[in-house]
Amino acid sequence: MPPLLRSSFTPFLAAAVLLLAGGAQAQNDSRLVALINAERAAPGACNGERAAPAPGLKSSAALGRVRIGAGTFPESALERAGYDAAQVEVIYTRGPQDAAGVMETIRQPYCRVLLNAAYSDIGASRQGDEWTIVLARPLLPITLPEQGVVGREILAAVNAARAVPRSCGERDFGAAAPLVWDDALGSAALAHSRDMAANRHFAHQGSDGSEVAMRATRAGYSWKLIGENIAAGQPSAREAVAGWIDSPGHCANLMNPAFTGMGAGYAISRAKLPGFVYWTQVFGARR
Repeated sequence: MPPLLRSSFTPFLAAAVLLLAGGAQAQNDSRLVALINAERAAPGACNGERAAPAPGLKSSAALGRVRIGAGTFPESALERAGYDAAQVEVIYTRGPQDAAGVMETIRQPYCRVLLNAAYSDIGASRQGDEWTIVLARPLLPITLPEQGVVGREILAAVNAARAVPRSCGERDFGAAAPLVWDDALGSAALAHSRDMAANRHFAHQGSDGSEVAMRATRAGYSWKLIGENIAAGQPSAREAVAGWIDSPGHCANLMNPAFTGMGAGYAISRAKLPGFVYWTQVFGARR
């Protein structure tokens, strides 16, 4: 899933996949995988240039089970097959009767894909004279520092952004005073991130129907102004803040001079490895 962003206070920003079964003639065709790995070990020319060798690819049962039809997002197809991909490329060809014929067909047109050292896994499946080759690199498990460390990192990045004039879409903001960390806002932010991660649900409304104002009040924050940015999928605090800065609605929350305090928190959904990070930052001004 690609990274996601949403903000409140300002207006919100707001395929056929076939898993091969008995009809398939071959899953993870070992001969074709061997030919591709031989090409990676001792490549010839690619687009007229001498290519560098690349490490061999590991045969993946999950990749070998997938055929991807027109209009399908490869990442979604792989996720359904049980493979979480950081990078994926699909080669589809029809006509060759054996692995050697497939290799002759794809060697030059797809040489850059076949020789890409970023890929580590492969699946090669056949149904009749239709061949599907999937090259992929898996997502690595996500680890982040403790909440306090990440919170300070987010606060520092936000205050660095507020220190200079900035355009947020069509709105221009002057430099704003730095925000101070507020534990109550941090608790509200963390609770919402954990709720989103537990329910794999990305929205400002919590699973209990709450909105940011209610969550801040619950956390003991008496507010006269409240706002919230959320994001999902970014693997680090730096990338989450960068996404908010680049998005007009989130940027406007971040630059709003009326806010004086901020809290933030993250949670990682482990419903599916390697995990998916949900981010929340809450801005406020006390009564």
